[in-house]
Amino acid sequence: MSFTAPTLAFFAELSVRVGTPQEVGTTVHGQRRLIPILGGEARGDGWTARVLPGGADYQLIVSPRLAELDARYVLETDAGDLIYVCNRALRAAAPEVTARLLRGEPVDPALVYFRCNPSFETASPALGWITERLFVGTGVRRPERVEMQFFTVN
Repeated sequence: MSFTAPTLAFFAELSVRVGTPQEVGTTVHGQRRLIPILGGEARGDGWTARVLPGGADYQLIVSPRLAELDARYVLETDAGDLIYVCNRALRAAAPEVTARLLRGEPVDPALVYFRCNPSFETASPALGWITERLFVGTGVRRPERVEMQFFTVN
């Protein structure tokens, strides 16, 4: 039996503007935060889109080192198609780096492990293929935005 190892192909680069975190506080599962998504841009090979305002990143800080992220928002392509994005991620760093991120301070991206697994839904026949693929990505948290690159797993 022969298997082919998966490869990655660039899909899109996103810059997502975020608002002031809403701190729910420490619950039975960890520290809960909700970060409003204010807008942004996406760019792929031959296409662009805007991030529509109204989404949010639902975060669970499970330890001083680890955060589980669950962002949900909508893209509107330059052709007018809508894409629902569900992006789950892990962000891990030394406790002092995580504390700086939570305070909204700039942090060197090399100090943070930020990987994600976005999935997409769309009613667009032209974009239907994105609902039939796996994607992975990497991200950087800036004080006022999150920058990400998504890759198709081939």
